[in-house]
Amino acid sequence: MTGAQVIVLATPVFLLLIALLGWLVTLSSARLGYNWQWYRVPRYLFRVQDGQVVPGALAEGLLFTLRISAVSLVCSLALGLLVALLRLSDSFMGRILSRVYLEVIRNTPLVVQMYLAYFVAGPILGIGRFASAVLALSLFEGSYMSEIFRAGITSLHKGQWEASYSLGLSMADTYRYVILPQAFRRLLPPMTGEVISLIKNTSLVSLVSLADLSMQARVIAADTFLTFEIWFTTALIYLVIMVPLALLARWLERRYTVLT
Repeated sequence: MTGAQVIVLATPVFLLLIALLGWLVTLSSARLGYNWQWYRVPRYLFRVQDGQVVPGALAEGLLFTLRISAVSLVCSLALGLLVALLRLSDSFMGRILSRVYLEVIRNTPLVVQMYLAYFVAGPILGIGRFASAVLALSLFEGSYMSEIFRAGITSLHKGQWEASYSLGLSMADTYRYVILPQAFRRLLPPMTGEVISLIKNTSLVSLVSLADLSMQARVIAADTFLTFEIWFTTALIYLVIMVPLALLARWLERRYTVLT
């Protein structure tokens, strides 16, 4: 099944779920006597000013969310690969350090790590709120990325290593030219799923007063009392981003399962 076919089959189901959710919300609001004011929401998405389209607060929050997600993704990929290589190395100290890092990060909540990065690591390292949030997200997601990398590398047959050594390749060249290119296609499906998790976890950067999408939604809802309208719009924005990524992950999983 191609990616286009997956999207075509999943889109009606997605729209049906949205319609069902809308019907339930309308039914409950009618019983509560809530006065919907959806006409006030578009101004927080975009507005026309002096003949130009200007992004609203929610759109600005979305752009910030995507920016911090992109930076954190690059950092977590680099950190995850480094930790995975340390775990697979012959260095006893490297394996110990990587194991301690994984146990500490994966067994503590991201909320706690976010506060520690901002209030403890931030002043010590002399970094601001954005860098502190990136640090916390990168450390957290890097621990999961490392396991994805390690699983992809160890899934290759040992004959690949033996063939590389017989050709006289060094360890670095073996990883660069033989192991990682083959492991990469096996890593794509779970890595895409981890990207989805990363984008959702960026909502926690509002804890350190960063103006991401969830923070903007909270401020607007508090100022306008459009609680349901704003939060439903915010949820829809997240869905518009997450659903295509989830479909891509499923398609990649099916594609590379068949190839391997």
